[in-house]
Amino acid sequence: MLNAHNVTVSFAGEDLFSGITFKLDAGNRVGLVGKNGAGKSTLLKIIAKDQEFDKGTMALEKDVRIGFLRQDIDFVLGRTVLEESYQAFTEIKKVEKQLEEVNIALVERTDYESESYHQLMVDLSDLTHRFELIGGYNYQGDTEKILQGLGFKREDFNQLTDTFSGGWRMRIELAKLLLQNNDILLLDEPTNHLDIESIIWLEEFLKGYSGAIMLVSHDKMFLDNVTNRTIEISLGKIYDYKYNYSTYLTQRNEIREKQLQSQKNQEKEIKRTEQLIEKFRAKANKASMAQSLIKKLNKVERIEVDAEDTSVMKVRFNISIQPGKVVLETKNVSKSYGDKHVLEDVNLLIERNSKIAFVGQNGQGKSTLAKMIVGDIPFEGDLKLGHNVQIGYFAQNQAEHLDGEKTVLETMEDASTDGNRMRVRDMLGSFLFGGDDVEKKVKVLSGGERNRLALCKMLLSPFNVLVMDEPTNHLDIASKNVLKTALHNFEGTLILVSHDRDFLQGLTKTVYEFKDGNIREYLGDIDYYLEEHNLENMREVEKKTKKAKVKKASKSNYKEDKQKEKQHKQIQNKLSRIETEIANLEKDVAEIDKKLSDAVEYEKLTAQPDFFANYQAKKDKIDSLMQEWETLHESLVR
Repeated sequence: MLNAHNVTVSFAGEDLFSGITFKLDAGNRVGLVGKNGAGKSTLLKIIAKDQEFDKGTMALEKDVRIGFLRQDIDFVLGRTVLEESYQAFTEIKKVEKQLEEVNIALVERTDYESESYHQLMVDLSDLTHRFELIGGYNYQGDTEKILQGLGFKREDFNQLTDTFSGGWRMRIELAKLLLQNNDILLLDEPTNHLDIESIIWLEEFLKGYSGAIMLVSHDKMFLDNVTNRTIEISLGKIYDYKYNYSTYLTQRNEIREKQLQSQKNQEKEIKRTEQLIEKFRAKANKASMAQSLIKKLNKVERIEVDAEDTSVMKVRFNISIQPGKVVLETKNVSKSYGDKHVLEDVNLLIERNSKIAFVGQNGQGKSTLAKMIVGDIPFEGDLKLGHNVQIGYFAQNQAEHLDGEKTVLETMEDASTDGNRMRVRDMLGSFLFGGDDVEKKVKVLSGGERNRLALCKMLLSPFNVLVMDEPTNHLDIASKNVLKTALHNFEGTLILVSHDRDFLQGLTKTVYEFKDGNIREYLGDIDYYLEEHNLENMREVEKKTKKAKVKKASKSNYKEDKQKEKQHKQIQNKLSRIETEIANLEKDVAEIDKKLSDAVEYEKLTAQPDFFANYQAKKDKIDSLMQEWETLHESLVR
């Protein structure tokens, strides 16, 4: 499908990666891994032809179709979720429009015997056949199925896309890609905005995908469950392994250890040979032997050990001042969005130095409560912060609030105070923004680099309570580990919203589960919470919640779906009968019109009693049937 050979990409005279070579075949499901800024998203953009490369070749087989889920997307305003999703079906929508135009023309025309009218009938037949071949009668059902798999409800389908958050719009874009039957699927951080139930659904979908997949993700479990090959970009080179992520890590370490041992043995042999050369040089009768050893040494191919990027950010969260014993108390706090009740009568008491995790499915109110705590949104009830409480808040979309036109350094300096402005460069260095990197504009940074910058900027303000909503989105695995250590060492109060069990493990001491507008407290860490549910992992927690709801609704939904399907078929059959009756009546009227144009036939016909009444009745019947057809057709497409 795709063959990349010696591809090199440079920025500002420096190679991002150079001379990389790989092939992509059908059935390959590649996990593209590496540190933030290593070039993962850049490589996807090059394959998708969004970006040029400097050297090398990128060859694609003829007619290969590529679908690319980008991190940054733009939607046309004014479309509903369904309308935007239908943009995936370019050819179907084109044929659908042509069919509509032909049907309108057939209704308006009366020259039934003309060649142009006959051609319209031929076009109608051809277009109808083509429409069926390309899935025109199935695309609406397929769209609804995939949207529901990605977490949308039926009541969301006719809502405008601009009323949804960036994360939900990303799901719509993902749905469009999954509907397109592309040969190569490029996914850049597809799980960042998905809850675990949707991640499970996406995993199953991708496992059955027949084309090639290349995806960037920092979700280890997702990589293990989906991929069968791992390509790592590190220090400008790539390392290609035919394993999933966990196996790749094991193999990578084993290979590097063997390289180190081989290199060590070779260096010993080289040193021994050099000593012999020095020894034989001093003796005239051994000079030829020394020259022979020198030639042999020059021919030795030196063993190289794969370079390892060990650079990691340095993070430390210090508390500003000591707060009172109670940092937060809520009484009968509720939040609704229109008719949707997200939280109802929540009572919560959080004491100093607590380490708390908020868990549960998307839409259950975790981020909502976090926003209420920091004063971002209004609510009903009482919420009181304790004495001397200073909150540091990292929102789920924190990086999106950075000004893309500012440089990294300007972003920090503009947020700094007189007391910490002198430390800005040192802080940036700790977050791996050193040297000329501080002069880069924010808009050219990768998603992970933006998150690192947002974290660094947050440290400019004093706090003793940290509220963090999905802080690991976009962060590479090494950075996630560093952040976890920093939060573990934080001596203040921590409230953490996350779906990542690996990240939460050992980090929090209390878990609050959000479900059906209520909060349930578990006095233990994430493992204790899972044990209480007798489950192996976070994925099954959310899956069980979903299954419980489905079980209650399954019987009624089944009956409802069967009833809808029956009604759908009845309407289609009735439409078919009406179309046949209209065609027969139009044929009769056309024959009468032809006879009326002949003088002899005209006299015969008009001599018949009630001729004009019957003739007009046929025309009226056609009009009546057309109105009935339009009404039925509208009910079918609703």
